[in-house]
Amino acid sequence: MSGHGRNSSVHIEEELAQIRRYEDFTTTDWVRDAILERYRQSSVQNSNVNDNSWRAWWHLTFESTESWIVVLLVGAAIGLMSALIAIVTDWLSDIKLGYCSSAWWLNQKFCCWEIEDGSGSCNDWTTWSEFVHLGPDVYFIKWLFYVMWATLFATTCAYLVKRYAPYAAGSGISEIKCIIAGFVMKGFLGGWTLVMKSIGLTMAVASNLSIGKEGPSVHMACCVGNVVSRCFKKFKTSKAEMREILTASSAAGVAVAFGSPIGGVLFALEEMSTHFPNRTMWKSFFCAMIATIVLQAMNPFRTGKLVMFQVSYDREWHFFEYLFVLVIGLFGGLYGALVIKYNLIVAQFRKNVLKNYPIAEAAVLAFITAILAYPNVFLRIDMTEIMGILFRECEGAGTENYYGLCDKSETGRMVLLLFVATTLRCFGTIMTYGARVPCGIFVPSMAIGATFGRMIGLLVKSWQESDPEFFLFASCRPDMPCITPGTYAFLGAAAALCGVMRITVSVVVIMFELTGQITYILPTMIALMITRAVGGWFGSGGIADRYIRLNGYPILENDEKVFNVPVSHVMQENMTVMTAAGMTFKDIEGILENTNFQGFPVVDDSRSMILIGYIGRSELRYLIEKAKVNKQAHDDTICRFTADGDEPEILTNLGLDEGDHIDDTNRDLRGSSEVLDFGAYMDQTPITVHPKLYLETVMDMFKQLGPRVVLLEERGRLRGLVTVKDVLKYEARIDSSEATSNIQYTRECGGVFDKFSSWLSRRDLSRRPAQQEYTQLQNRSSLEVNESHELDGRL
Repeated sequence: MSGHGRNSSVHIEEELAQIRRYEDFTTTDWVRDAILERYRQSSVQNSNVNDNSWRAWWHLTFESTESWIVVLLVGAAIGLMSALIAIVTDWLSDIKLGYCSSAWWLNQKFCCWEIEDGSGSCNDWTTWSEFVHLGPDVYFIKWLFYVMWATLFATTCAYLVKRYAPYAAGSGISEIKCIIAGFVMKGFLGGWTLVMKSIGLTMAVASNLSIGKEGPSVHMACCVGNVVSRCFKKFKTSKAEMREILTASSAAGVAVAFGSPIGGVLFALEEMSTHFPNRTMWKSFFCAMIATIVLQAMNPFRTGKLVMFQVSYDREWHFFEYLFVLVIGLFGGLYGALVIKYNLIVAQFRKNVLKNYPIAEAAVLAFITAILAYPNVFLRIDMTEIMGILFRECEGAGTENYYGLCDKSETGRMVLLLFVATTLRCFGTIMTYGARVPCGIFVPSMAIGATFGRMIGLLVKSWQESDPEFFLFASCRPDMPCITPGTYAFLGAAAALCGVMRITVSVVVIMFELTGQITYILPTMIALMITRAVGGWFGSGGIADRYIRLNGYPILENDEKVFNVPVSHVMQENMTVMTAAGMTFKDIEGILENTNFQGFPVVDDSRSMILIGYIGRSELRYLIEKAKVNKQAHDDTICRFTADGDEPEILTNLGLDEGDHIDDTNRDLRGSSEVLDFGAYMDQTPITVHPKLYLETVMDMFKQLGPRVVLLEERGRLRGLVTVKDVLKYEARIDSSEATSNIQYTRECGGVFDKFSSWLSRRDLSRRPAQQEYTQLQNRSSLEVNESHELDGRL
């Protein structure tokens, strides 16, 4: 193909891309996208094959390294953004307690970095009770300002989100999973969403709501990836290339959130993407590495640590402690099941009742949370900071007792405070996650697990010290501490995170990178396996997957489900089709106006239904508009769908003409004003299967190949079509039917036991002969059970 033909082809694709900009909430056809990308790469190589100039060399070099340049820029931007957000969030969190009189822009830690007096106080840090000249320790004034600032931050955040960027609300992980899978959500990864989410997140976290910034960090990272990659022409047309950038960005987002680059890559593999080839893995690794390096260079905490709760341990693990690991793992599973169940109920209530009051909801939540949190130090302080304290060892801490955690005389009070903190924060997470502010659930879950784990650790330590001769503690050495409560907090954080997200491998690696100790990998693995098993007993899928179902996003999960039915049970039989001949220009316009289908099968005629191909809605709209502009058609113009068998298939699928003999005036539409041929834009080789093929196989095709639609063909005749949404609808019907069956069976079995209880009551009252009454009850019970089995058989 000559340069003129290539330029025309590129121009056509750019115009089609403009049309597709308006196709919001649709799914991507990955098969077609792969064909387009292969054609683009082939065009680039062919255009420079005989060109030895330095321009050609530069063009090929840039083409081969463009993706890596984008990944480098994205990683650096994510690391820089994460450092800035950490600095601003810490300052806003401390402003609720007071301000630095010598330098208002410093938080409490930096204000008192080297100026504490001998008593441990900092004269430059002014509390709000001092500000109003009532002394440094007036509890009511400090509490009042704390509540006021928290409510103000949450209210402002909710207003900004509602007014400027509604997509900035929530975590964003559920939506990003769908976008990476091919779901189109225009504006969700836009620049304005990035700005508002960055500003709103700092306020939301500083308001002390039971939310974290780690989940939204993934959303913001993907926004950065989208904004940066859009500056390069290659990524505007290739959704496959964009998918790689978004996957790498999500890995970098987790990497900077936890200071765990390898854990970030595994998180992207385990949770975010169903398509993870080697090149995507390497780009994710590179992006996470660059983001972590930039974050470390920025050193926002001035401690050399990437996150505030980074910690290291130097003690061995005792075998008897596995018993308490099981308890922590059990708690993680129960916590995850509890939060997922009741948070979804709250989310449904929010969607039905509170959807018009997002600002008031955020203000009320922040107000109540602040009132309840201030009296408890484990709720009042920022969650990342308190986790850093809960994870630490007491031995070697010097005079620091970490708010009483290292004071043996305060053990009882600490256990009570930790229990209250665990309970209230669990309730707060259920009520807050999903509110119309930027919010994540990673850190709240870890904080809940950390307070519970530290509580268990304190109880075990107190038990061991009070009864060191107990057989469980036989392996403890008398000359050194036996129990380290900080490790229990560490395991509790991992278990709670696993329980709510249902991820295991990435959590183990993240916790390993946080501690740098291989000693605690095995206890962590055991705790997470118990958590995953307990959580799986209550239902499959983490909270991100449940929100995908709640919002009705079209994505197939990786769970292996067995339906054992042919795909014909799912297919759509009543289809809108295009016929190869006999349709007028007005007919096609009418179909486009009256339907919202993203494509149409093309058949020989409506009687024979012999399948010829498939044409997308974007292509039809492009052709219609082109014909109108060129004045090539009127309402009665005949439109045909015939393909030139002599043309290469790749060009036919793209609607491109191989030769240059066709002039520019009728290059796009072959024909005259009486007959127009749309066949060059028709896909002659759509994916087709037999109607008797098992549904599970078609589901695997959707997951691995990613077509938008699969056509069902039998002996050349079109029988129907199936999309991902059709599969999800069928799956929902099956789940609903099974739930109804279980409920009905439970009710009928419950009826048997109710009658048995009634019989016992009558027996005690009337003193009837037991054998006669028992025989009657047995007959009735048998009848009820038989009816129950018959009902199960019908269902």
